[in-house]
Amino acid sequence: MPIFDFRCGECSKTFELLVRSATVPACPACGSEQLEKQVAAPTAPGQSAGLVAKARAQANKEGHFSNYKRSEKPRFK
Repeated sequence: MPIFDFRCGECSKTFELLVRSATVPACPACGSEQLEKQVAAPTAPGQSAGLVAKARAQANKEGHFSNYKRSEKPRFK
C-alpha cells in the first residue's frame, strides 16, 4: 500500500495516509471525503548518521572533540 499526501477541500489540512487504491479516505481533522491527492516528492535515504560518524572519526584523529556532545567527551579523553 502506497503512502499518499492529501489536502482537505473543506478544512485545508494537509496530511499523509497509507491507502489502498480502492479505499476512499477521510480527513482525520474534519472527516470530509472531499480530498485532493497531492504530488509527493520522493525522498533520498538519510545519510546523516554516516556523515556524523565520519566527522567524529576525523575529529578523533586530529585530537579535538568539537563534534561530540558534552556527555560523550569524557569517554574519549
